[in-house]
Amino acid sequence: MHSVGIQKCVCSHVYVCEREQGCAERQITFCNKANEDLGFLFPLPSSVFLCPPSLSVFLCPHYSPSLLSLSLPHHAPEYTAFRLAIFLHNTSPNATEAPFNLVPHVDNIETANSFAVTNAFCSQYSRGVFAIFGLYDKRSVNTLTSFCGALHISLVTPSFPTEGEGQFTLQLRPSIRGALLSLLDHYDWSRFVFLYDTDRGTYIAICVESFNEAAYRRLLEDLDRRQERKYVIDLEPERLQSILEQVILLNQKLTMQFMHGGANVTGFQLVDFSKPIVIKLMQRWNKLDQREYPGSESPPKYTSSLTYDGVLVMAEAFRTLRRQKIDISRRGNAGDCLANPAAPWNQGIDMERALKQVRIQGLTGNIQFDHYGRRVNYTMDVFELKSNGPRKIGYWNDIDKLVLVQNENALSNDSSAMENRTVVVTTIMEGPYVMLKKNWELYEGNDQYEGYCVDLASEIAKHIGIKYKISIVPDGKYGARDPETKIWNGMVGELVYGKAEIAVAPLTITLVREEVIDFSKPFMSLGISIMIKKPQKSKPGVFSFLDPLAYEIWMCIVFAYIGVSVVLFLVSRFSPYEWHAEEPEEGATEQGPTDQPPNEFGIFNSLWFSLGAFMQQGCDISPRSLSGRIVGGVWWFFTLIIISSYTANLAAFLTVERMVSPIESAEDLAKQTEIAYGTLDSGSTKEFFRRSKIAVYEKMWSYMKSAEPTVFTKTTAEGVARVRKSKGKYAFLLESTMNEYTEQRKPCDTMKVGGNLDSKGYGIATPKGSQLRNAVNLAVLKLNEQGLLDKLKNKWWYDKGECGSGGGDSKDKSSQALSLSNVAGVFYILVGGLGLAMLVALVEFCYKSRAEAKRMKVDLSPPHCPSPSPSTQNLATYREGYNVYGSEGVKI
Repeated sequence: MHSVGIQKCVCSHVYVCEREQGCAERQITFCNKANEDLGFLFPLPSSVFLCPPSLSVFLCPHYSPSLLSLSLPHHAPEYTAFRLAIFLHNTSPNATEAPFNLVPHVDNIETANSFAVTNAFCSQYSRGVFAIFGLYDKRSVNTLTSFCGALHISLVTPSFPTEGEGQFTLQLRPSIRGALLSLLDHYDWSRFVFLYDTDRGTYIAICVESFNEAAYRRLLEDLDRRQERKYVIDLEPERLQSILEQVILLNQKLTMQFMHGGANVTGFQLVDFSKPIVIKLMQRWNKLDQREYPGSESPPKYTSSLTYDGVLVMAEAFRTLRRQKIDISRRGNAGDCLANPAAPWNQGIDMERALKQVRIQGLTGNIQFDHYGRRVNYTMDVFELKSNGPRKIGYWNDIDKLVLVQNENALSNDSSAMENRTVVVTTIMEGPYVMLKKNWELYEGNDQYEGYCVDLASEIAKHIGIKYKISIVPDGKYGARDPETKIWNGMVGELVYGKAEIAVAPLTITLVREEVIDFSKPFMSLGISIMIKKPQKSKPGVFSFLDPLAYEIWMCIVFAYIGVSVVLFLVSRFSPYEWHAEEPEEGATEQGPTDQPPNEFGIFNSLWFSLGAFMQQGCDISPRSLSGRIVGGVWWFFTLIIISSYTANLAAFLTVERMVSPIESAEDLAKQTEIAYGTLDSGSTKEFFRRSKIAVYEKMWSYMKSAEPTVFTKTTAEGVARVRKSKGKYAFLLESTMNEYTEQRKPCDTMKVGGNLDSKGYGIATPKGSQLRNAVNLAVLKLNEQGLLDKLKNKWWYDKGECGSGGGDSKDKSSQALSLSNVAGVFYILVGGLGLAMLVALVEFCYKSRAEAKRMKVDLSPPHCPSPSPSTQNLATYREGYNVYGSEGVKI
């Protein structure tokens, strides 16, 4: 290879083919100073969103320049980049080496047509090309690479990387697979929509080429119905523009999201515009005459950069061969590509080796190839679309993989941008967190609502310094993922799919939610609890005055009473000091033997003494002996403690009406089937039971998921209403905070039973990676340290309670007084005792009358005496009564 200083102009025909308008012929003249020839094939340029596009250009350097181009419009910016690279090389030769010029010949073909590609390749090969630089289509790539491999002609292409190992193929476009997988792994995307054209990826059911605007709209409407919110887009610029236009037409709300950063848009950038080589080229690019270089009015696409770098790679390979003094001239060595057997180019191996050894810095960074001709050691920048434009958030390379960086200036710009717009705060209508005010129609915006979360959102907005708008979640759900479609609903779905930026609500922090959204520190701690209908207060029994002491104690007291009486009787009999004779009074005449026993503590008197001591009333007789007094003393001590304990408990038992609850814990629920129980159909409580490995909770979950009718409710209010209407036959499992609040609301007929089943917290949620996360987290911590969170809870739970501190009906002082039912048993015993006394008195009277009659031998009805007159009968009766009660004293 040597250069000649002869100016030579070569004319070539360029066929520009539009897919809709057909092909038009253009004549282009290239003027160069060297005898090195290049062949190019340019396809329609492609661009990539999240995935770099595929570009196809074939370059065949040889003394007879030839260029193949795939449907390349004459105004394509890639064509301008190619011409600029050729011009800069030819006008700026390396001063340290012998200069050589590149003279291209261009042919435009349809690369999707394998027959056209074959003819073009054979035409170029017959001219004696050194290599092919161009684009290919997936329908012709196998044909092209097969020819190159058989004839040892190297293919340098910026098209999409192919699978497999091609010896004579150099791929300028780096693979996006590693960077894309790293980014998907970072965002934890397990489900997403992949939109791509037919020139990349695998075969798909949707042919993007045949899509028009109406087809795009139908596709987006279908995806919107499926609530798909994650997209990986790999489309040409024209198609991408149509897609975005239809997205905005489909949902006008997305216009504001794109303008202000509400949509999370992430992409890769291969060209670093801060590098000197790129800045220098941009300066030359901006000075180009737009009439001679169409497309130069806008910045070059990265496909143009790959085209530019392709020319640099070819030029560097030629330099290497010239330095090594390897003659690759093919004058007289041109062959037939269809010969059988194939006649490969002898120096093709040297050309391939020189191309793969290229190590240069181009517009797309470090350009280096491995043994298979694939780009290695390259870097891609990761960008996110912010309100003030794209911002670099990191980079990816083969060694470090995905590296995310934080830019303080960018963060401050994000904060200022956030302050200048209104943040959408999603929440759920649930008392006392968010409720409509009375006469809410008279208010507008956020002033229509009140509640704990409304106040909390206001305080957080003050600390962060943002404007916000409260938006009630349309489906009224907290957020759960459908097990079949994997779609999130509720407030979590609002955050995941970009419809809201903050969720201020009683949203439980769980593992599955933390995987898709970010939570702040908990602003409230709670646990799952059991709500039942408050049972009816049991009426006090007739003998409720016995309740202060257990029945076992009462039985022991009875036995103790009998035992003490018997012991007192025995010691009185054994002790000589209890036996005594009564001394006659002074002046009294000595009488005969008396009926007075010499020992007062017979069995009946012992029982009477013990009873009097127990009743705290005393008795006319008392023990005289030491042993008897010991018995009496310990009995008095015993009765003192028993009576004191009874009196202390009596007030509580008589004034407090006890409620008997059929359920006291989760174990009680699991053991029975009479009372149904369930949870909210979409929430963390249901997820807790579904994932629990504890036997009791597994048993409860097995019952709940198979119960008919269903025990799950759509809303908390529906669950509370079901508890109130069930007459005690339904228990609702919900967060303890909501349980406590409902217990304080009229009609005050629900109650919390047992302890909490678990421990968790409510947090404020933001989308994954949101710049609001840290600010919200700090605001929650500050409010907690200031005690404002506790103050808000007291305000909405207890200060505004309607059922009193006890959670029941509020009572006045009169309702706390004892009723007759509380002491009815005492009256019953009094009446019963009086009746028993009357009955005993009657029995005593009859018994004594009969005994006296027998003793005095008075016959009340003599058989042989005539019947007395009525007056005589009455007199006899009177005298009998006189004799019984008058002549002698009756002793019992």
